[in-house]
Amino acid sequence: LQWASPPEAIERFKSQDIHFAPPQFYELCRLCNFSSLRELHKFSSDRALEGCERWMPVMLTASDGYIQLLPGDELYPEDPDYTGEKKIVMSTDKKVEDLMKEGSVFHRIVIKNINSLAVYVNIQAKYKHMNPLMINSDCSDYNSRL
Repeated sequence: LQWASPPEAIERFKSQDIHFAPPQFYELCRLCNFSSLRELHKFSSDRALEGCERWMPVMLTASDGYIQLLPGDELYPEDPDYTGEKKIVMSTDKKVEDLMKEGSVFHRIVIKNINSLAVYVNIQAKYKHMNPLMINSDCSDYNSRL
């Protein structure tokens, strides 16, 4: 095991040295908002009593990839299957790129393959939380120094 800053970890993911599941990639993108551990600590202390919400990502299968939909996304179902009992399957014959062009309210993780993830968020985070930086693992577009 070796310490890595969030941007360094994402770089290692891009070079396929390590692997992250989409939720961990999302949280690393969130951590990229902070330039220091002190800044992260201050943020977490300041918002600690604001509250939190339960999330259940909903998978949408497209013809050329997947999209994990999160609460607030325009395609997120009104009544998500929190228990797995309903066996809801969301799929489309459209390509991921077309779904992105058609949409306007995003809170999602686009998955092209196991090594290609991208986070897209343009909604206001609840409970004074921090949205993740919108990072695509196929390119470098972040500047955290954490």
